[in-house]
Formats: sequence, C-alpha cells, structure tokens
Amino acid sequence: MFTSQIKIPATYMRGGTSKGVFFKLTDLPAAAQQPGKARDNLLLRVIGSPDPYGKHTDGMGGATSSTSKTVILSKSSKPEHDVDYLFGQVAIDKAFIDWSGNCGNLTAAVGAFAISNGLVDAERIPQNGLCTVRIWQANIGKTIIAHVPMTAGEVQETGDFELDGVTFPAAEVQIEFLDPAADEGEGGGAMFPTGNLVDDLEVPGIGTFKATLINAGIPTIFVNAVDIGYTCTELQDAINSDAAALARFETIRAYGAVKMGLIQDISEAAARAHTPKIAFVAPPQSYVASSGKTVAESEIDLLVRALSMGKLHHAMMGTAAVAIGTAAAIPGTLVNLAAGGGAREAVRFGHPSGTLRVGAAAAEVAGQWTVTKAIMSRSARVLMEGWVRVPGDCF
Repeated sequence: MFTSQIKIPATYMRGGTSKGVFFKLTDLPAAAQQPGKARDNLLLRVIGSPDPYGKHTDGMGGATSSTSKTVILSKSSKPEHDVDYLFGQVAIDKAFIDWSGNCGNLTAAVGAFAISNGLVDAERIPQNGLCTVRIWQANIGKTIIAHVPMTAGEVQETGDFELDGVTFPAAEVQIEFLDPAADEGEGGGAMFPTGNLVDDLEVPGIGTFKATLINAGIPTIFVNAVDIGYTCTELQDAINSDAAALARFETIRAYGAVKMGLIQDISEAAARAHTPKIAFVAPPQSYVASSGKTVAESEIDLLVRALSMGKLHHAMMGTAAVAIGTAAAIPGTLVNLAAGGGAREAVRFGHPSGTLRVGAAAAEVAGQWTVTKAIMSRSARVLMEGWVRVPGDCF
C-alpha cells in the first residue's frame, strides 16, 4: 500500500530578498507542533530536502539559502507581544534544519501574515495607516517591531518602495530590531564576545586576519576584503564558482565560531551552518551590480559581501544588515573603519544586488557598548496561499 498525501494550510511569502513557506503552528499535524524529528522531517519534505541534485524540484524550496526557509507562527505567549516567530533555515543537500538564528528578511512578512491570519487582536489593527506588530523572535529571544501599512482594513502589499535584490516595487515595511545585541545563549551574552572591537583571528593553514566578532542581529564575523584577496566588488559567481574559496571561507567561519564561544571545536561548525555569518568589508568604490546598474562610490559608505549557508548571498541577509549597522555605529570596528571611521547613526552599504541603508543607535556605557535598536526598511508580499501536500508517512 502506498501512503496518501496529506495537505497542510500554508502561505508562500516573499519577505525582503528571501522567500519561504509560512505556517500557523496550530495548522501543523499534532506530531509537528513540537520541536523534534517529526517537525524537521515534515519541513524538509515541504522544501524538498535533502536534494543531491541541488534543485528542489520536488518541493517548495528554491535551491538557494534565500529561498530554502520555513516559518512557524503562533499567537504570542509573551506579554506585550502579538506573535511568536520561529524560523528554520533548511539545508539543501542534507537532512538538516538550523534553528540557531533569525531571518531578518522574512521578518518583514511576519507582521503581514500575523494580521491576515488572526494572530493580532482586531482592536490593534487600524483600517488605514500603520499597524504596529510586536514580534517575539523565538530563535534568539528578541523583540522586533514591524510597522505594516494598512488600507481599507487589509494589509497593503503594493507600493512604490524599491529594494535592491527584488525585481518589483512594493509597500514599505519598517522594522525595528530592539536590543539586537547579546542574543540569548550566544557567546555568553556579550555584543563583542571576546571583549575586543578587533581581534587577530588565527586560522591554521590559511593565515591570521583582523576580525570584528559581533553578536548583533545575528552572530557575524567581519574581515577586511583586502586581507583575504578580494576587492568587495565581487558578485555571486566570482565566489560561488570557486570551491577552494568557499572551503576557505568555511574554515575561517569555523575558527571564528570557536573564538566567539558559539562552538567548542571546529568540527561542530557543520551542524551550525546558519550561524555565525561571515562577511568581508572594504571602503567604497564604484562597481556594477548583478542587475547591470552601476553603483557609484558616492552613493555608498562602504562595501560588504556576506556568505549564508556556505555561499555568497545575492544581496544581504536582514540580520547581517543589523550586524553591519550596529558595527558601523561603533568607532573602531572593521565595519566602522571601512566606512571612514567616527560616529555614525546610519550607513548605506553596497552589496551584490545594489545598496541598502540601515541605522543603529549605539552608546558606550561604563566601557561597554550597547545598542538600543537597529532600523531598516523591507517589503513583503503573499505569493501563494492554500495548502502544501506531503506524503503522509514523511514525518
């Protein structure tokens, strides 16, 4: 006997430069409403992983780190919050879901989904204007505020806000990441886990590099592009087609993760592919983005390239943008120095698809740097809603 397929209510959404499959927790099969093997197996089958062909032909995934994502939402259990947001980064070629961090891009879609699916109390939703959605990010234990535009009682998705890395304009969603540093359980709770703004990161067999190791938005390792042989104007293919380069980046990331206290041994890095991120920075210069448009040196404060799940990202992860904005606001970090140094509350950086502006409010108190919030704008849109189908015995 062959097992029948089951269908599960789901929504396929774009958030920022990512897209993923969104679920209400209570719509999942009972066995998958709790963390564990059943949930992971179900979501892997939804996305179509593991796929040795690397195409996700038999699933909802898009065969890139930006499009192999799942989100589970529920009415919040936290006081003064509307929705609990749990994010799963699904590996493409292996049976693994990383629950260790947030997706800042998909955060832009969480508010819209929550409003449209009854997770926000009706009295908090205006007919017109902005709906303030208070999100509890369950992966990292942080509060995020999304300001979602409303028109005639419905979430407004269309508009004229343009986001590099996204083809069509849409409605702007402003996101505030409150107290983005010192994620719960990450590196002992410090924004700079080593206590330094810049460290010497020794990577056996590769070299020793200046690095800024920061927990803000998502744990991130920043190195100077010039120190690793790049200009920071590279597009995806220049990195992702070079297997040796990807292996070097992963080795640097593993040693950085140990230095940050996220893992005890580099052998553990493979089981923690989503975090930390690794990025490289450089002072501004003109380059041609992946869309073919020229980004002028005068338009940007610095250049940043970042890797996600072992590949150069086509634009910028939202959580990494928070790390960039936070580090840029603190004089002396590699990010701040690449942007010209000094105090700054916002930066516009160049990434492979274009530019992005992010702001952060930083202050030094008793010798310790703190950041109250980081702010950036994204957009979101429902692509499809209905049911996903999976074999009934897959979980």
